[in-house]
Amino acid sequence: MPGYVRRSVERWRHGEATVKDDLVAEEIPVAMVYNGVTFAVMMATPHDLDDFALGFSLSEGLIDEPAQLLQLEIHPLLEGIELAMRVTDNAPAARLDGTRGRLLPGRSGCGICGTRELEHAVRHHHPVGEGTAICREALEAAQRQLQGNQPINQATGAVHAAAWADADGNLLLLREDVGRHNALDKLIGAMQRAGVDAQQGMALVTSRASYEMVTKAASAGIPLLAAISAPTALAIELARDAHITLVGFTRPGSHNVYTHPDRLASPAQRTPR
Repeated sequence: MPGYVRRSVERWRHGEATVKDDLVAEEIPVAMVYNGVTFAVMMATPHDLDDFALGFSLSEGLIDEPAQLLQLEIHPLLEGIELAMRVTDNAPAARLDGTRGRLLPGRSGCGICGTRELEHAVRHHHPVGEGTAICREALEAAQRQLQGNQPINQATGAVHAAAWADADGNLLLLREDVGRHNALDKLIGAMQRAGVDAQQGMALVTSRASYEMVTKAASAGIPLLAAISAPTALAIELARDAHITLVGFTRPGSHNVYTHPDRLASPAQRTPR
């Protein structure tokens, strides 16, 4: 699926109306089902769903490692899409209780919609690894590439992107979705499938750095997360605890570093940490 559809629109420009076709981002319910138990229904762009299933399962703690996801079947339904996953008996998802799980809809703009227990709302992760030092020029190079490598957003102007770049600023993977956290889940899944070493690069997102974005980055062991927009106070605290370098307002020629700035170095200083 391309992630967008064609719809008719009346355009008003300079006092004149014309009817044209427009490309509009898709947003449909996607049910995350583990061993027959529905955990959540997320509003998502129906694109890269295999990456979404794996990344969501990892970042939400439903599996501890990719090997615990044994099978994925994608079932298009009248109401949306069901991602039917089979997990090993020792996976956390195998112990889901249908009466206490996250069974409410996850809207495209939220990260914890459907979380019923307060203690599940904010999850703390162990510190990520040391990673490698990254020069500021590499961060800017990756950010420049990010702008021109979002095909769904270029067609519709309505989706977020999450991308992975190596320590030299080369963009290697990019995933898009109407939900910023969905895009990051898709990226995490794609990184796992590609065998990417999360210690050897950085993630970039075209959104604010909210706490769930930091939480998902921590779950994947990503040491540097750069966002186009601002972080929240909770995101800064979680990034500090998880030893993640959190960068906000990433622009050509400028950025703000909120936590662990020592990972960003000048070219002469950039050596493995």
